[in-house]
Amino acid sequence: MRRKNYFSLLLCLIFSVLFLLAADIALATQTHGTPEGIYVHQVAHAFFAGAMVIFIYWLRQRKLILQKGWRYIQYSAIFLIFWNINVLIVHLLDEQLMLIVVENVDAWTLRITSPVGKWLEIYYYCSKMDHLLCVPALLFLFQGLRRLMADSNKSGVSF
Repeated sequence: MRRKNYFSLLLCLIFSVLFLLAADIALATQTHGTPEGIYVHQVAHAFFAGAMVIFIYWLRQRKLILQKGWRYIQYSAIFLIFWNINVLIVHLLDEQLMLIVVENVDAWTLRITSPVGKWLEIYYYCSKMDHLLCVPALLFLFQGLRRLMADSNKSGVSF
């Protein structure tokens, strides 16, 4: 039995190394087809942000935020609203208004320039770090769902 586990582990390791060696260039950004693609994408961000506002209103109306799990989920929705607004602005700056130009200097360096001024370049750079809003949102969502599940298990409710 022990020999079978070592063989499985070795096989998994070999496939993992082969998978990593076969990797190609991973592009971290995605462009949207102009102009329809970006419009639809922007509307989706606005719709998502609006849905989160309505969700928070609904949670508060029903006084669900008195429970810790729902409160965490409300925090998640707040972060998702800010994330959507941030991404809307970033897309607007670089894909619609063309106020930002991003150039590849070399393999490891990008140059961000703007005809408006240095402050917009700094704002754009900081705003592109949208994971600083998205990751906490997902962590709050996870914690909220986890808490609700634990509370339902304590009360004897089964799924």
